[in-house]
Amino acid sequence: MPDIIIYHNPRCSKSREALSLLESRNIAPTVCDYQKTPLNAEQIRDLVDKLGIQVKDLLRSKETEFKSAGLDRADVTDEERIQAMVDLPKLIERPIVVVGDQARIGRPPETILEILP
Repeated sequence: MPDIIIYHNPRCSKSREALSLLESRNIAPTVCDYQKTPLNAEQIRDLVDKLGIQVKDLLRSKETEFKSAGLDRADVTDEERIQAMVDLPKLIERPIVVVGDQARIGRPPETILEILP
């Protein structure tokens, strides 16, 4: 079985639900609390590629820090968005489950089932 990683925020109900869903299937993922161990720019780019989304779609646009960081401007570049996620991990959408070269954002948590072995 390939390694399974969950980028997890234990304070987030959807993140807890996704982890519980994995555990209910006897899957013990590597749990990465990205709030305590922030991702670097390369890791964020890799997640975007595995998710098959645009950088802006990995951002939690309803967080207060999103607007205060100026990320709501039309001229924000992907590199600025990535740097904001490096600096403010709270802005990263969650949870994210990675299996090999595929990833899913667990909103709703059942979405992660699409990539499980």
